[in-house]
Amino acid sequence: MSRIGNNPVAIPEGVTVEVKDNEIVVKGKLGELTQEFSAVEVKIEDNQVWVTRPSDSKEHKAKHGLYRSLVRNMIEGVSKGWTKELELVGVGYRASNQGQKLDIALGFSHNIVIDLAPEVKVETTSEKGKNPIIKLTSHDKQLVGQIAAKIRSFRKPEPYKGKGVKFVGEQLRRKAGKSA
Repeated sequence: MSRIGNNPVAIPEGVTVEVKDNEIVVKGKLGELTQEFSAVEVKIEDNQVWVTRPSDSKEHKAKHGLYRSLVRNMIEGVSKGWTKELELVGVGYRASNQGQKLDIALGFSHNIVIDLAPEVKVETTSEKGKNPIIKLTSHDKQLVGQIAAKIRSFRKPEPYKGKGVKFVGEQLRRKAGKSA
C-alpha cells in the first residue's frame, strides 16, 4: 500500500491540470509541463488530483507513488519554481555567467563553459571572502537537478579538505589526514 500515492495533490490558484489519454499537462504562471503515465489512473476532483492504481500488482504499486510525486513536483514547479544552489569551495574557483552561458574555473587548464537550457535561469554571486555560488532556477525539478548534478560532477568535493563543487547546506563526510 503506497502511503504517498494515496494522498491527493491540491491544485493551487492559477494552475490548471488537464488529463488527456495517458498524458497529464500542468500549466501555471511559470510555465507548462507534461508527463506521460502508465499503469495508474489520474482523476481531477474538487480541485485535487487523485492518482489510483487498478490492482495491487508489483508494477502498479511501484508506479503509484512515483506518478503522484511527479504530479506534485510539476504543480509546485509551475506555481513556485525550483531552485538549486551550488557552492565552489577552493582557491581560484570562480563562476560567471553571460545570459545562458555559465563559465566555471575549477582548477583545470581551461575554463568549463556550459550552454544551459532556456527554461533554466542562472545567477552567479561572488563576494570577497566568500565562496562563489551558482543559483539555478526553473519550473522543471528534473531539469534543475540534472544540470546541478552535471556541474557538481566536474569537481566533486573531496573528503580531506572539502574542495570542489557542493550543494549549499550539504554535509560532507570528512576524513582525517595522515597522522605524523
